[in-house]
Amino acid sequence: MSLFGEHTAPLAERMRPQRLCDIVGQAHLTSEGSPLQRILQSSRIPSMLFWGPPGVGKTTLASVIAQAAGKPMIALSAISSGVKEVREVLAKAEDSPGMILFIDEIHRFNKSQQDALLGAVERGTITLLGATTENPGFEVNPALRSRCHIFVLNALDSDAIFQMLDYAIEKDPFIQNRTIEWQQDSRKTLYELSGGDGRKALNILDMILGLHSEDKISISVAMVTSAAATKVATYDKGGEYHYDVISAFIKSIRGGDPNATVYWLALMLEGGEDIKFIARRMIILASEDIGNANPNAILLATTCFQAIERVGMPESRIILSQTATYLACSPKSNAAYLAIDEALAYVRNHPQGEVPLHLRNAPLSLMKNMGYGVGYKYSHDYEGNAGNQEYMPDALQGKAFYRPTEQGKEKELKQFLIQKWKAYYS
Repeated sequence: MSLFGEHTAPLAERMRPQRLCDIVGQAHLTSEGSPLQRILQSSRIPSMLFWGPPGVGKTTLASVIAQAAGKPMIALSAISSGVKEVREVLAKAEDSPGMILFIDEIHRFNKSQQDALLGAVERGTITLLGATTENPGFEVNPALRSRCHIFVLNALDSDAIFQMLDYAIEKDPFIQNRTIEWQQDSRKTLYELSGGDGRKALNILDMILGLHSEDKISISVAMVTSAAATKVATYDKGGEYHYDVISAFIKSIRGGDPNATVYWLALMLEGGEDIKFIARRMIILASEDIGNANPNAILLATTCFQAIERVGMPESRIILSQTATYLACSPKSNAAYLAIDEALAYVRNHPQGEVPLHLRNAPLSLMKNMGYGVGYKYSHDYEGNAGNQEYMPDALQGKAFYRPTEQGKEKELKQFLIQKWKAYYS
């Protein structure tokens, strides 16, 4: 609730644009000749899905479209509505074909809830406008998705946020007669704390102006940070951003950048990510991307997982940071990872190789008489375990799957293999 009065809508709601041209930060959708403008000029409004981060105009677009089309709109939130509410709306729509149904957070509807919309959308009984912060390619049923046009909205940049703030100060009747000044870096700080969310930016300004009733106010960085309380990371543990951030974390370690590594780690921790999920991914990375270039990497990653299970947060942040930075600074090799994938591909695409007779087990005298185990050289009986013999099927003799790099410990392994298996590594 705004501090300007008990019944006063928040500033973000008071400043909600009423026309397509008033929406900022989405010029690719709202400018002259844009797809949405052409749709509004046509006689038929199709079903649409708006995909983008919070506070960038998805709900506003739906409202503007309904108003421009001159059609009634019913709004539901997928957080609080179920199949019962959807069916009630569809029953009303039978008496008023062409009704616009707006569903916020449509990705939160399960399959049966989304399926309940299919028939009405296909018949044109309703025009569906859905808003989602998640990739509809993953979170909206293909059958429903195929019946909707998908429009992507971008996070608002600093110019768009500043434009919204300036417009609110100039036009809002509750504050337009006050003198508002921005001290150095205060607007920039507000933008950074908003995370590109226009609604959040306006709500922070609303809070500042509600806390300071004087006619002239000079907004400082401290006032902004105080009003914002804390920055809430735009991190959804179950959403696409979750996968984007862990991807950035892994790629930073792989690329040897400990600074980017701890940044993405901090973002995940601040967003409440499952610390065991992070630790599991580091175990995989330690083998996939570091491997035998530093065999200690997988030991430390495994120990990290065991340690955080025993310690918990907040202390586990230190263990995770130690492990992540160690992995980032380790020499890298994906030779073991490539070796098993190449071997698997070979096995899947070639006839199964016969086990050489000298490698076969011979528990029965019959098998010994057939030559099983004959000629096997027990490596420990040879100096330096150098009782070289062929371990591959005949068709694979001379075939190398594992190709060590020149990185870290693996350089030594490479020299060992060249000396011992010249036929494979010549």
